[in-house]
Amino acid sequence: MTAVVAVEGLGRTFEGPPPVEALRPADLIVERGDYLALVGPSGSGKSTLLHLLGLLDRPTAGEYYLDGIDTNALTEPERAGLRASNIGFVFQAFHLLPHRTNVENVMLADVYREGGRVDRRERAVAALESVGLSHRLDGNPTTLSGGERQRVAIARALVSNPSLVLADEPTGNLDTRTGEQILQLFDELHEQGLTVVIITHDDSVAARAQRVGRIRDGILEAEVEL
Repeated sequence: MTAVVAVEGLGRTFEGPPPVEALRPADLIVERGDYLALVGPSGSGKSTLLHLLGLLDRPTAGEYYLDGIDTNALTEPERAGLRASNIGFVFQAFHLLPHRTNVENVMLADVYREGGRVDRRERAVAALESVGLSHRLDGNPTTLSGGERQRVAIARALVSNPSLVLADEPTGNLDTRTGEQILQLFDELHEQGLTVVIITHDDSVAARAQRVGRIRDGILEAEVEL
């Protein structure tokens, strides 16, 4: 079976002066159904790696295969299409549109998929139901708690049935109790077969994952123990 993520010698250097080697050449494999945490302090290269894995930036070295597809060989429109269909994103800051309903926020992530508006709404409703928000479909994100907003964001990440979910500090804006509930939701989704990569600075968040990698000063250690 093809790995979801296969990275060899992946690196990113930003032009100077002087040049900044934000991510030194790294190797990484994420198999289908993996739950991987990448942990490191601020400025370690976590965000750079996330942007590369999420096809939000291009590497300056190495190769990246997503579901067996050579992403370096794709045009920008092709990368955007692959990102929309194969990757779900969950961010610390939620990034929900305040003047759209919760179900509309989820639907917006599914516009690249074939099918009409009715089909998109059905998928969005199902995604919200899967995160326990079937009772808040037509509400507004501004009326939700932080934990509920993050659940909407997770539903948005799930609606296109992606092969990979990338979560960037998903509990960073939440209190301890609510953060624990969100991590429990990730546990449940992983048990259902979801492939998850979480970026975090928090060892206690990383400890929930099956595998842990540590990144510091742009150097990735793909397998470590906490």
